[in-house]
Amino acid sequence: MNILPRGITRDIMHRHKLQDTIQYQFQDPAHLQEALTHPSLTHENGASPTRHNQRLEFLGDAVLQLILTDRIYKLHPDHPEGKLTQTRAQLANRHSLYRRALAIDLGQYLLLGKGEEGSGGRTRLSNLADAYEALLGAVYLDGGMRAARKFIHTQFAEDFANLKETTPRQNPKGRLQELLQARTPVNPIYRVTQESGPDHDKHFSVVVEWCGDEIGRGEGPSKKQAESVAAEAALAKLAVTA
Repeated sequence: MNILPRGITRDIMHRHKLQDTIQYQFQDPAHLQEALTHPSLTHENGASPTRHNQRLEFLGDAVLQLILTDRIYKLHPDHPEGKLTQTRAQLANRHSLYRRALAIDLGQYLLLGKGEEGSGGRTRLSNLADAYEALLGAVYLDGGMRAARKFIHTQFAEDFANLKETTPRQNPKGRLQELLQARTPVNPIYRVTQESGPDHDKHFSVVVEWCGDEIGRGEGPSKKQAESVAAEAALAKLAVTA
């Protein structure tokens, strides 16, 4: 009788739980393994590199944009391009993907290097948003566009239902400024706290301050996206404290 080592058995059961959660069973487990592998694990392996999820993240982002575009286009036959673009950005921004990753508890399944693990990598916005896109990329590679579309339509079902009844909201920075100026004429200030990575793969950390207080933080591959995430975080915080 062939008995798998306890660690491997536990890992397989762990992956089955995630597949049950997302309602998709992978034909090739290697696709899921790659989607969950953070680059930090590859860097620590040195001479024996492990495939990580950045390529799948790239693929997943493109697939997500296409599926959302198709769905929004059909839900809003009368909306001009600008409103369609705004709606898609609202659904696909990194803060939105981060919340979806949290909803399926994606962080617990990530394969991280020791340093990344020790610094809170399982709950970091950038890691979770990237892994969510990589997971979609893996579903697409494994099951094709039909499987990817089913995954997104299920994950975004509530949002799509709401889109039938509402129009796209103003961008996060605009909504935040409107909300704050209703209280005082002082504008929010966005400040870059960290900029890292080569020119082709930048990463920005931004805080948004108002009346001398920090009210939100955000991260992203561009200053503009990081500011939008920070604005979303500030809006969520102000909604809780209102």
